Amino acid sequence: MKGIIYVILKKNSLNSIQHTNICSYICFMIGTVINVKAMEQVAHILKAIAHPLRLEILRILEHHEPISVKELSEKLEQNAEQSLLSHHLTKMKDKGILQSEKQGKYILYSLKDRQVLKIFDCMENCELI
Repeated sequence: MKGIIYVILKKNSLNSIQHTNICSYICFMIGTVINVKAMEQVAHILKAIAHPLRLEILRILEHHEPISVKELSEKLEQNAEQSLLSHHLTKMKDKGILQSEKQGKYILYSLKDRQVLKIFDCMENCELI
């Protein structure tokens, strides 16, 4: 059964009502029980990307994919050795966040599912950070 979502509106500083973003509203799902398996899957994804370098990798892949480790290291704002970068890419691939394909002597990385990029919408609009 699909749930009905109620969105709580909040007042902004000008005392007008506005719709709030995903990080600052509360949803009540009527008739839907929170699935433990779904929570475990979300926790798995969040653990896989919970590192500043991994988040930067995702941000770069949002606009530049597929990409090699060398190209990725050139686009990073953080200084990271290619071996460290390869380590993070391999971990995210093993966790199902990224996919790779070999092209000649290079391994090209891309996002397995672009839905993971929605985390940036949450981060950009979250009042916690």
